[in-house]
Amino acid sequence: MKFYLCILALSLEACFAAPGLDPAFDDHWQLWKTWHGKEYHEKEEGWRRMIWEKNLKMIELHNLDHSLGKHSYTLGMNQFGDMTNEEFSQVMNGFRFTETERKYTGSLFLEPNFSEAPKSVDWREKGYVTPVKTQAHCGSCWAFSATGSLEGQHFRKTGKLVSLSEQNLMDCSWPEGNEGCHGGDTIAAFQYLKRNGGIDSEDSYPYIAKDRLECLYKPEYKAANETGFVRIPSGHEKALMKAVAAVGPISVSIDAHHHNFRFYKSGIFYEPTCSTWNLTHAVLAVGYGFEGAEKDNKKYWIVKNSWNKTWGDNGYILMAKDRNNHCGIATRASYPLV
Repeated sequence: MKFYLCILALSLEACFAAPGLDPAFDDHWQLWKTWHGKEYHEKEEGWRRMIWEKNLKMIELHNLDHSLGKHSYTLGMNQFGDMTNEEFSQVMNGFRFTETERKYTGSLFLEPNFSEAPKSVDWREKGYVTPVKTQAHCGSCWAFSATGSLEGQHFRKTGKLVSLSEQNLMDCSWPEGNEGCHGGDTIAAFQYLKRNGGIDSEDSYPYIAKDRLECLYKPEYKAANETGFVRIPSGHEKALMKAVAAVGPISVSIDAHHHNFRFYKSGIFYEPTCSTWNLTHAVLAVGYGFEGAEKDNKKYWIVKNSWNKTWGDNGYILMAKDRNNHCGIATRASYPLV
């Protein structure tokens, strides 16, 4: 709460110190508010508009540079345009290492026998991936990453694609160290699933984007189970590639703190300042591929996010592949055993 009061105070101070808002954006602002269902208190709208204008101008400048060949991806205004990067990171980036996670070792991935992995894979085309979901203003990305990987493995075994309950993980995996909307870890989620003997379906245990005070798991609504989990050797993109090719969608964690990630729209995302170890967000690697003739710097991971289809490329992002473990995508990869 103190953090948000601080942000509010700083934003109000900046608003009063800043020049007037640009009237050229009046219609655009009204359309954006209507499209995303935004409503503000009278005293709040001015500084939210100021933040939005700043982000819009940043996006336009980036896209101009992209047209000049300076970037490999474009940006676009989305539902997060009225938030500062600090606000956004606090609310939407929910991956964190849990205190108890370190004791959950799991199994180490054994690379398959094929000498060379396919040059491209997209598990969406094979029915392994549920539609893009939305975590809303809740740091529950870790739960969406975990269910996404388990949904794929459940489909691989049964041939049935079932949407699984993130709220089940949020409410019930606190003993493993997860903290609902305040962040968590996919490994701890997998450990809960093993201990619990399964997870309920999304339909029977719907997502509410907030923490409950009790676990409402019901065995009679169990939609999938898990017997353990497998870790991919940390930092090895080649191992991650073979795992994605041989197994299916893989839970991964990345550094998503950069403001450009928040407004990603299309192309291959590459940011030189991205960290390989400061992981802030959990997502799902559902495939990989390349542009052109598979030249260097044109390879990408296909990554499913949990920020709604209005974000990115219909809820997905292409992230640079084979470029020194960019944004740490291979630092913390794992999948459940079914």
